[in-house]
Amino acid sequence: MTPVLESERLILRGWKREDFSAYAAFCADPERTRYIGGQKDAFQAWTSFATMPGAWVLNGYGMFAVQPKDTDAVAGYVGLWHPPLIDEPELAWSLYAGFEGKGYAVEAARRVQAWAAKELRLPPLMSFVHPDNLASQAVARRLGAEPMSATELRGEPRLRFRHILPA
Repeated sequence: MTPVLESERLILRGWKREDFSAYAAFCADPERTRYIGGQKDAFQAWTSFATMPGAWVLNGYGMFAVQPKDTDAVAGYVGLWHPPLIDEPELAWSLYAGFEGKGYAVEAARRVQAWAAKELRLPPLMSFVHPDNLASQAVARRLGAEPMSATELRGEPRLRFRHILPA
């Protein structure tokens, strides 16, 4: 069961079937997906979408839907991504078109950091960021993350950031 977390302006919650259309639109957008594997058609988007609630069953944590408190719309996702191909969970985030530039990614990620440290007792998290993704690099830095050695993920270069434990 996905917990519900709240921050000042956001609700981080589990996924609903009706969230799929916004997710599919995000997946179809080449600009928004260029650093995370590229566009997906509707069937590929559904498969990806269905893995998010599935990760909660398999790992006990996963991605939250990000919903601003002043709307029913889903603004994107944030949470812990941990396929068995990587050694530790990644703190990851993406926002849908129209929701960037409001500080939502930082606010949501900070809330997940606190939850992961307090409830899951995880050590400081890390994030993979494409070297060309300046917006996500800025989010990582605003979260207080420090760059580590570069690596590769899905056959592409990635910067790796280590977050600090929240206070």
